[in-house]
Amino acid sequence: MPRTLLAFAIGFGAALAAGWGAFPRVLYQKKVQPIEFRHKTHAAKSGTSACGDCHALRDDGGFGGIPATASCAGCHGEPMGATKAEAALVNDYVKPHRETPWLVYARQPANVRFSHAIHTRLAGLKCAECHGAQGETDAVKPYEVNRISGYSRDIWGRSMSRLRRAPHEGMKMTDCEDCHRKRGVEAGCLGCHQ
Repeated sequence: MPRTLLAFAIGFGAALAAGWGAFPRVLYQKKVQPIEFRHKTHAAKSGTSACGDCHALRDDGGFGGIPATASCAGCHGEPMGATKAEAALVNDYVKPHRETPWLVYARQPANVRFSHAIHTRLAGLKCAECHGAQGETDAVKPYEVNRISGYSRDIWGRSMSRLRRAPHEGMKMTDCEDCHRKRGVEAGCLGCHQ
Protein backbone atom coordinates (compact mmCIF):
# COMPACT_ATOMS: atom_id res chain seq x y z
CA MET A 1 0.00 0.00 0.00
CA PRO A 2 2.70 2.58 0.83
CA ARG A 3 4.42 1.87 -2.48
CA THR A 4 1.15 2.56 -4.34
CA LEU A 5 0.64 5.75 -2.38
CA LEU A 6 4.18 6.89 -3.16
CA ALA A 7 3.66 6.17 -6.88
CA PHE A 8 0.39 8.11 -6.77
CA ALA A 9 2.05 11.07 -5.02
CA ILE A 10 4.90 11.16 -7.55
CA GLY A 11 2.46 10.92 -10.47
CA PHE A 12 0.20 13.59 -8.98
CA GLY A 13 3.18 15.89 -8.38
CA ALA A 14 4.43 15.37 -11.94
CA ALA A 15 0.97 16.11 -13.35
CA LEU A 16 0.75 19.34 -11.33
CA ALA A 17 4.24 20.40 -12.40
CA ALA A 18 3.40 19.71 -16.04
CA GLY A 19 0.04 21.46 -15.80
CA TRP A 20 1.24 24.61 -14.04
CA GLY A 21 4.80 24.71 -15.33
CA ALA A 22 5.17 23.11 -18.74
CA PHE A 23 1.66 23.62 -20.16
CA PRO A 24 1.77 27.46 -20.05
CA ARG A 25 5.12 27.43 -21.87
CA VAL A 26 3.57 25.33 -24.63
CA LEU A 27 0.22 27.15 -24.63
CA TYR A 28 1.59 30.69 -25.01
CA GLN A 29 3.71 31.97 -27.86
CA LYS A 30 5.81 35.09 -27.26
CA LYS A 31 5.76 37.82 -29.88
CA VAL A 32 7.58 41.12 -29.94
CA GLN A 33 5.96 44.46 -30.60
CA PRO A 34 6.81 45.97 -34.01
CA ILE A 35 9.02 48.60 -32.35
CA GLU A 36 10.36 49.15 -28.86
CA PHE A 37 8.39 51.72 -26.85
CA ARG A 38 9.22 53.38 -23.53
CA HIS A 39 6.29 54.89 -21.63
CA LYS A 40 8.50 56.33 -18.91
CA THR A 41 10.82 58.11 -21.36
CA HIS A 42 7.91 59.61 -23.29
CA ALA A 43 6.21 60.82 -20.11
CA ALA A 44 9.41 62.48 -18.91
CA LYS A 45 10.37 64.11 -22.23
CA SER A 46 6.93 65.19 -23.41
CA GLY A 47 5.49 66.11 -20.04
CA THR A 48 2.51 63.80 -20.41
CA SER A 49 1.30 62.76 -17.02
CA ALA A 50 -1.89 60.83 -17.69
CA CYS A 51 -2.67 57.82 -19.86
CA GLY A 52 -5.43 59.87 -21.53
CA ASP A 53 -2.88 62.24 -23.05
CA CYS A 54 -2.11 59.57 -25.66
CA HIS A 55 -4.78 56.90 -25.10
CA ALA A 56 -7.82 59.11 -25.49
CA LEU A 57 -11.51 58.35 -25.28
CA ARG A 58 -13.76 59.00 -28.27
CA ASP A 59 -16.66 61.44 -28.05
CA ASP A 60 -19.04 58.53 -27.40
CA GLY A 61 -17.01 57.52 -24.32
CA GLY A 62 -15.52 54.45 -25.97
CA PHE A 63 -11.79 53.84 -25.82
CA GLY A 64 -9.94 55.33 -28.78
CA GLY A 65 -7.34 52.61 -28.47
CA ILE A 66 -3.66 52.83 -29.20
CA PRO A 67 -2.66 56.24 -30.57
CA ALA A 68 -2.58 56.58 -34.33
CA THR A 69 0.80 57.00 -35.98
CA ALA A 70 -0.26 60.55 -36.90
CA SER A 71 -0.19 61.37 -33.16
CA CYS A 72 3.44 60.25 -33.00
CA ALA A 73 4.29 62.24 -36.12
CA GLY A 74 3.84 65.52 -34.21
CA CYS A 75 7.14 64.87 -32.45
CA HIS A 76 8.65 62.19 -34.65
CA GLY A 77 8.41 63.66 -38.17
CA GLU A 78 12.18 63.22 -38.17
CA PRO A 79 14.27 61.19 -35.71
CA MET A 80 14.98 63.17 -32.53
CA GLY A 81 17.37 60.63 -31.03
CA ALA A 82 19.65 57.87 -32.20
CA THR A 83 17.70 54.74 -31.25
CA LYS A 84 16.87 52.02 -33.77
CA ALA A 85 13.27 52.01 -32.52
CA GLU A 86 12.75 55.67 -33.29
CA ALA A 87 14.38 55.33 -36.72
CA ALA A 88 12.05 52.39 -37.42
CA LEU A 89 9.01 54.40 -36.27
CA VAL A 90 9.89 57.35 -38.52
CA ASN A 91 11.04 55.40 -41.58
CA ASP A 92 8.61 52.46 -41.49
CA TYR A 93 5.44 54.12 -40.20
CA VAL A 94 5.45 57.94 -39.95
CA LYS A 95 6.95 58.87 -43.34
CA PRO A 96 4.99 56.27 -45.37
CA HIS A 97 1.81 57.14 -43.37
CA ARG A 98 1.31 53.55 -42.20
CA GLU A 99 -0.23 52.56 -38.88
CA THR A 100 2.03 50.75 -36.45
CA PRO A 101 0.69 47.18 -36.08
CA TRP A 102 0.78 47.09 -32.28
CA LEU A 103 -0.22 43.85 -30.59
CA VAL A 104 -3.09 44.59 -28.18
CA TYR A 105 -2.76 43.09 -24.70
CA ALA A 106 -6.34 43.76 -23.58
CA ARG A 107 -8.45 42.71 -26.60
CA GLN A 108 -11.67 41.17 -25.34
CA PRO A 109 -14.10 38.82 -27.13
CA ALA A 110 -16.51 40.41 -29.61
CA ASN A 111 -19.51 39.90 -27.31
CA VAL A 112 -17.99 42.04 -24.54
CA ARG A 113 -19.00 45.69 -24.26
CA PHE A 114 -16.69 47.73 -22.06
CA SER A 115 -16.81 51.49 -21.53
CA HIS A 116 -13.58 53.05 -20.32
CA ALA A 117 -15.48 56.34 -19.76
CA ILE A 118 -17.85 54.79 -17.21
CA HIS A 119 -14.95 53.25 -15.31
CA THR A 120 -12.53 56.20 -15.42
CA ARG A 121 -14.83 59.24 -15.41
CA LEU A 122 -17.88 58.01 -13.52
CA ALA A 123 -16.29 55.48 -11.13
CA GLY A 124 -12.98 57.34 -10.87
CA LEU A 125 -10.81 54.26 -11.43
CA LYS A 126 -7.18 54.84 -12.33
CA CYS A 127 -5.87 53.05 -15.42
CA ALA A 128 -3.27 51.20 -13.30
CA GLU A 129 -6.04 49.45 -11.33
CA CYS A 130 -6.76 47.26 -14.37
CA HIS A 131 -3.65 47.64 -16.51
CA GLY A 132 -0.89 47.83 -13.89
CA ALA A 133 1.90 50.38 -13.93
CA GLN A 134 2.38 50.40 -17.71
CA GLY A 135 3.00 54.16 -17.74
CA GLU A 136 6.00 53.76 -15.46
CA THR A 137 7.79 51.13 -17.54
CA ASP A 138 10.88 51.70 -19.63
CA ALA A 139 10.28 48.69 -21.85
CA VAL A 140 7.21 47.11 -23.38
CA LYS A 141 6.70 43.62 -22.01
CA PRO A 142 6.59 40.70 -24.42
CA TYR A 143 3.21 39.96 -25.90
CA GLU A 144 2.15 36.39 -25.18
CA VAL A 145 -0.67 34.98 -27.26
CA ASN A 146 -2.66 31.88 -26.40
CA ARG A 147 -2.13 29.47 -29.30
CA ILE A 148 -5.66 28.07 -28.93
CA SER A 149 -7.86 31.12 -28.25
CA GLY A 150 -5.73 33.82 -29.89
CA TYR A 151 -6.09 36.10 -26.83
CA SER A 152 -3.31 37.75 -24.88
CA ARG A 153 -2.05 36.17 -21.68
CA ASP A 154 -3.01 39.43 -19.95
CA ILE A 155 -6.65 38.36 -20.13
CA TRP A 156 -6.03 35.26 -17.99
CA GLY A 157 -3.18 36.68 -15.94
CA ARG A 158 0.37 35.52 -15.32
CA SER A 159 -0.52 32.53 -13.17
CA MET A 160 -2.46 29.57 -14.54
CA SER A 161 -3.59 28.84 -10.98
CA ARG A 162 -4.72 32.48 -10.56
CA LEU A 163 -3.34 32.35 -7.02
CA ARG A 164 -1.23 35.19 -5.56
CA ARG A 165 -2.02 37.65 -8.30
CA ALA A 166 -2.37 41.40 -8.10
CA PRO A 167 -5.79 42.93 -8.92
CA HIS A 168 -4.57 44.18 -12.33
CA GLU A 169 -3.29 40.74 -13.36
CA GLY A 170 -6.20 39.40 -15.34
CA MET A 171 -9.18 40.70 -17.28
CA LYS A 172 -11.50 37.72 -17.11
CA MET A 173 -15.19 38.08 -16.37
CA THR A 174 -14.63 36.90 -12.80
CA ASP A 175 -12.08 39.71 -12.29
CA CYS A 176 -14.68 42.27 -13.38
CA GLU A 177 -17.36 40.65 -11.22
CA ASP A 178 -15.06 40.70 -8.17
CA CYS A 179 -14.31 44.40 -8.66
CA HIS A 180 -18.01 45.23 -9.06
CA ARG A 181 -18.90 43.17 -6.01
CA LYS A 182 -16.26 44.95 -3.88
CA ARG A 183 -17.69 48.33 -4.91
CA GLY A 184 -21.34 47.30 -4.59
CA VAL A 185 -22.09 47.92 -8.27
CA GLU A 186 -24.41 45.64 -10.24
CA ALA A 187 -24.17 45.67 -14.03
CA GLY A 188 -26.16 42.58 -15.00
CA CYS A 189 -25.36 40.44 -18.01
CA LEU A 190 -26.40 43.01 -20.61
CA GLY A 191 -24.36 45.69 -18.87
CA CYS A 192 -21.21 44.04 -20.19
CA HIS A 193 -22.35 41.68 -22.96
CA GLN A 194 -23.99 42.38 -26.30
